[in-house]
Amino acid sequence: MADYRRMPVPEGLAGLRVDAGLARMLGMSRTSIATLIDTGDVLLDGAQVSRSTRLEAGGWLEVTLPEPDRGPQVRPETVDGLAVIYQDDDIVVVDKPVGVAAHPSPGWTGPTVLGALAGLGISLATSGAAERQGIVHRLDVGTTGVMVVAKSEHAYSVLKDAFRQRTVDKVYHAVIQGFPDPTAGTIDAPIGRHPKADYKFAVVAGGRESVTHYETLEAFRSATLLEVHLETGRTHQIRVHFSAMKHPLVGDLTYGADPTLAKTVALQRQWLHARSLSFAHPADGRTVRFDSDYPADLAAALDVLRQG
Repeated sequence: MADYRRMPVPEGLAGLRVDAGLARMLGMSRTSIATLIDTGDVLLDGAQVSRSTRLEAGGWLEVTLPEPDRGPQVRPETVDGLAVIYQDDDIVVVDKPVGVAAHPSPGWTGPTVLGALAGLGISLATSGAAERQGIVHRLDVGTTGVMVVAKSEHAYSVLKDAFRQRTVDKVYHAVIQGFPDPTAGTIDAPIGRHPKADYKFAVVAGGRESVTHYETLEAFRSATLLEVHLETGRTHQIRVHFSAMKHPLVGDLTYGADPTLAKTVALQRQWLHARSLSFAHPADGRTVRFDSDYPADLAAALDVLRQG
């Protein structure tokens, strides 16, 4: 429902353009106010105005604000394969399957972690945007593994700060094409939007600081299983960093993986799994750790690679 407001012009705003003055009064951007003016939703003393109309003290502004866009909504649902590993009054830890997003987003019509938790009757923290309440970190739709969600407001605040301060130990296992040189090391390369493809990210000058540590666990004939520790948590960070090293994740066709190898190991997504998550529990500070086993498709791909 539209929001109608009638307000007197304060003396302190007299002489300002109506777009600038109204932006201050409502706490909105001048661009948003300009759109309202252009659509005739702003009146001054009963008459329509232009963006450059000057305000006079004692005048009356009438503004009709459109109904706010509530964005994607969380709806309770049953999500096959999603398991609750642990929960208490503050946190819930889940093992996320492939094909499930962390939360609703524009254009995504598939299942979500938040929808699954709502379907299980689990109440979460109300902090954050409506469609991502309780979410303190995310996994890609095509990435499986362990994920923590805040149930209490205190836990949300503590965990968000822990991820921001990089005190959470995030361990992933990944299978890359070829063999990294050196076999263990650190990739420190900034990541930003891909210059030619909006849906991808890339190592770019001026991107956000991104640091990935890795070590080799097992080498196969054409690929390598790595343990990866993320110091930062950029979108697609592991996928982007190893693609930039010319060692894309097996099955990750978006970032340059060999489709023939993906077909050989029967993978429909990147070989990437959030293996474990360690952090200080927000209630008492004790260190807790949660682990996730490889799902069936990743385990089967490893078997094929071990057979050469």
